[in-house]
Formats: sequence, structure tokens, C-alpha cells
Amino acid sequence: MNKNATSLHLFQAFGVELEYMIVDRDTLHIKPIADELLKDMLGAYGNDYVNQEISWSNELVSHVIEIKSTPPTKDMYVQAQQFAANIKEINQRLEKYNARLMPTAAHPWMDPHKETVLWKHDNHDIYDAYNRIFDCKGHGWSNLQSTHLNLPFSGDNEFARLHAAIRLVLPIIPALAASSPILEGTFSGVMDKRLDYYEKNQQAIPQLTGRVIPDTVNSQEEYQRIIYDPIAKAIAPHDPDKILEPLWLNSRGAIARFERGAIEIRIIDIQECPEADLAVLTAIACLLRALVEDKYEDFEEQTLWDTNELYDVYKDVVKNAQGALITNRGYLQVFGIEEHSTDTQYIWRHIIQQLMVWYPDEMTPFVENLNIIIEQGTLSQRIIKTLGTDFPPEDLQQTYRQLCHCLENNTMFVL
Repeated sequence: MNKNATSLHLFQAFGVELEYMIVDRDTLHIKPIADELLKDMLGAYGNDYVNQEISWSNELVSHVIEIKSTPPTKDMYVQAQQFAANIKEINQRLEKYNARLMPTAAHPWMDPHKETVLWKHDNHDIYDAYNRIFDCKGHGWSNLQSTHLNLPFSGDNEFARLHAAIRLVLPIIPALAASSPILEGTFSGVMDKRLDYYEKNQQAIPQLTGRVIPDTVNSQEEYQRIIYDPIAKAIAPHDPDKILEPLWLNSRGAIARFERGAIEIRIIDIQECPEADLAVLTAIACLLRALVEDKYEDFEEQTLWDTNELYDVYKDVVKNAQGALITNRGYLQVFGIEEHSTDTQYIWRHIIQQLMVWYPDEMTPFVENLNIIIEQGTLSQRIIKTLGTDFPPEDLQQTYRQLCHCLENNTMFVL
């Protein structure tokens, strides 16, 4: 979200960021040409191209391009169509390189240790510093694509309400959004393998990620003291030139961006098409709104949740997506579920039915997309149902070629 976001209040608008792989049109191998794509649009190598409502920008690695809201959006469905139009334009621009965009949160057969090409143009010193400290040529660094949702707030009170709600929702997001089941040509055994790597790739400095679920923090001053100051202290011996700032290094599942007046959720896997992505984001945003409006438990109760307790739920959902069995009865009761245990497919079906009643204007445009995700499973689960757990390379190619087709045409991957 841009600087104008600081004037926005809760749920008035949203900032959306979508990351995609650039791959060879024939082989689907990665093609590190994001810099050439941006050069074609800008006339020189650069980081950002503004295409009216949607902007294009680089990422850490040169085979990934990000497209994002230029101003914050108020209408998720309209934004989905704007993203879809930009994807078509990018694919047209990539034709001369015999390349195209591919969705999902991890390339299914990339060898990141051999194929990674880091961004080498503007701001490359930041990426070089990351690479020196963490070795970014690996899964979870150079082989990942995600969706980021930026939610505005104004002042400490709105921040505290939003942050408390986000902490409660983070654990079940992979049950809606997991799309990274396959690495190096085989089923990883984890439905959201991107997130499995997410908390491991900076273990050398654990203060950066924490337990993915952030601790309860109620003000900017508390956030500085509890999160940013420990990060600054931990990174100092590794960054003598002081290139890296705590703001960039904070890698929790949701990070506060006080300079933007927003909290950014970072643990959402990219889906097969913009309508699927914006459907997922709409469900998450409406659920957060319901929590902030005390339609479930009240704010004081929300702030009492222990980070480790939420993390235990999260870890199971990362592995099993909608098949995760939640046995924490208190967590189920947050969402008005009285069963002693149930899977996350049931939890999200229950939640979406409630959200359809409370926020019909926001939810109705995406009801068909969400029904596919709930009834057929996350994209990870649909991919594995299509392939099985032991499959030949040609089947993998065929499935991911179909996913490229879904992205090009803004359609869901259905069984």
C-alpha cells in the first residue's frame, strides 16, 4: 500500500500483491528474465512499472515478477479483473522470449541451488546482504511465490484490534490457500511446503521469524520494543555495513508497516488465477472484520491467546491443509463451533456460511470460487488428487501446463 494508506481506517481498502514465476513456454523451466520484462516497459533496467491500477515490480530472484495494487483497492472483484488483464498483457510481452507466467507457490521441479539468479539491478546490495547471511539459493528463498494482503489501520487502537484478529486467523489460512505440495518433482508430504520452509530459512537468527504467529502487541511503541529492537540487536553482528533494517527483516506471518499504516499478511500461497486469489483474500478480510466487530469473541479475549497455542494449530494446518484435525476446543469456540474436534474444511465451510450472511456484498461475487476451494480442497489438495503421490514427469508437466492455462484465462483448477 502506498503512503496515502495512512489516512485509511479499518477495512476501507486493501493492498494486494501477487507473485508469479516466469517459465519457458515449452518446457516450463524457470526463465530469469524479469529484468528484461521491466526493461521493455521502462526503457531501462528498473524495479517498478506503473500500469494504471496495477504495478509490476521485481523480487529477490529474477524469474519472479510481482503485480500489485497501485492505489489500495475497495472492490476485490474489480481488482481481480484488473490483475487478470495485466497477466494477459505480461504473457503477451513474454511471447518474444518464448516465456509465460506460471502460478502456485513453488516451482514443482526447480533446483534452486543450481538455477537461482538473484536480482542484479537497483537495490541489489540488499539482496546481496540477504544472500551472504542466509544463502538465498534454496527452497523457501528463491523458489516461492506468495500473495500478500495489506490491511489499513489508523492509530494504536485500530492497530491493536486488527493485530489481535490477525493472530487468530493466521493458523487456518493454509487450509484455504495452500498451493505448494510438490518440490523437485515429488510430493513433499506437506500441503504447504512453502510455509514449512518459511519458518526454517532464517533459523540462524530466530528473532526474525519468531514462531510465525506474532506475539500480542497493542501499540507502535510495544511493537518497536518487542519485535524490532530484538531484530536490530540480533542482526548487528551479521550486518556491519548496516544495510538491512528491522522493517525489512521482520518475517512473521503478519508484519506491521507503521510507515504505511497497514499490517501485511505474508503466509498466503498464490493461487491458480486472480479470481481464486481475491476470493481467498476476501474471505480472510471478512473474517478479520467479523473478529474486529466482536461477532465472535471480544477483543480482550482475543488478546489473551498464547502464541505457542496458536502455533500448534498452524503447524498441523501447514502439513495437512483442510485435512488438519483441530482438537483445541477453545480455538474452535472462537468461531462459534461447539464440537470437541473437527477438520479445517468444516471450520472454513462454517465460517464462510456466516460471512455470507454478515457481508453479502463482499462475499457474493466469490461464492463459486470459495465453494470450489471448500468442497474440492485447497489447490495443493486438488493437485495431489489429480496426480496422486507417485507420478511420472509427463503427468506433472501436463498438470502445471493446465495451471498456466487457468492463470491465462482467470479460471479455477477444478477436478
